[in-house]
Amino acid sequence: MHLDVDLTAAVTTFLVGFLVSAVSGRYLIPFLRRLKAGQTERSDGPQSHLKKTGTPNMGGLMILLGVTLACFLPFRGQRNTIPVLILTIGFGLIGFADDYIKVVKKRSDGLLAWQKFLLQVLVSLLFAFYVQKIHYVPLTMKIPFMTGKVLNFGFLNIPIMVFIAVATVNGTNFTDGVDGLASCVTIAVAVFFVIAAAAAASGVILAGTAMIGALMGFLLYNAYPAKVFMGDTGSLALGGFVTGMAYMLQLPLFIPIVGFIYAIEVISVIIQVLWFRHTGGKRFFRMAPIHHHFEMGGWSEVRVVAVFTIVTAVLGAVAILAL
Repeated sequence: MHLDVDLTAAVTTFLVGFLVSAVSGRYLIPFLRRLKAGQTERSDGPQSHLKKTGTPNMGGLMILLGVTLACFLPFRGQRNTIPVLILTIGFGLIGFADDYIKVVKKRSDGLLAWQKFLLQVLVSLLFAFYVQKIHYVPLTMKIPFMTGKVLNFGFLNIPIMVFIAVATVNGTNFTDGVDGLASCVTIAVAVFFVIAAAAAASGVILAGTAMIGALMGFLLYNAYPAKVFMGDTGSLALGGFVTGMAYMLQLPLFIPIVGFIYAIEVISVIIQVLWFRHTGGKRFFRMAPIHHHFEMGGWSEVRVVAVFTIVTAVLGAVAILAL
C-alpha cells in the first residue's frame, strides 16, 4: 500500500478501535444502568420498541473512545486524522450534552434547538479554520463522475461546508432508530472513504479504519436486540466523522451518493411534516423517519438494517466508480 501510511498502521488502528470499543462496553453499560441513563420510547411508535424502554443510552462514548485512542497511535499520517477528530469529537460532545440532560437530568427537551444549532455551527467553523490554516486543505469539492473537475464557491465555501455538516449530522441522527442501523450503514460509508483515501494516498485512512473498528466493537452490544444505544452522543459523532472524511478528501458531493440513507431519512421527516400540515393531519408515511415506515409495514428490525446496509454498500460501489 503506497500511501502516507502503511497497511500495518491501517490494520492496527482498526484492531485498537475495535478492542477499545468492545472492552469499554463491558464497564460502561453497567455504569450507565447504575446512572439510570435509560432510553424512553415513543408510545405512538412501533409497539415492538416499547420493550426497549430503560435500555442504557449514551453508548456512543464507546465509539468516541475507540476512535480517539486508535487515531492517536504514533503512525505516519496520524496528523491527518486530527481534523476528522475535531468534527467527530466536537459533534459527539454536543450529543453527549443533549443526552445527559435528557436521560440523566430527566429534562425531556435536552438542549434547545437553537443551542444545538449554534454549537454545531461553531464546531463546523473550527474545523474549517483548522483544515484551511493548518492543514492547507481547500474546501473545494470534486465532482462525481467528472475526474479532475472541482467546484469552488470562493467565500461561500465555508457557509456551504457548515450547511453540509449540519445536514449530514441530522441525517445520521435520524438514521439511529433501529438496533444496529446507524452503525452498519456508517461502516459501509466508512469503507468507501477508506478506499477513497487509499486511492488518494491519504493518511486520513487511519480515521476510517479506526471508525470501522470502533463501530464493530459497538455492534457487539448494539446489534438486535440492543443492550445499549449510541444516543445523540454517537449519532452526531458519526455525522461529524462522515463530514470530516469527505472534506479531507474533497468529496462532500459524494455524501448524497454513499450517504443516501442519511439523506432519505431526513427527507422522509420533512415530507411527513409538510404533508401533515398541508392535509390537516394526514400522514404520507406510516411513520417517519422512513425506517419506521417499513417497520410499521411488517419489516423486522434485522431486515431494515440488512436492506439499508446493502443499499449503502451498493451505492458505495457507485461512488467508487464516480471517483
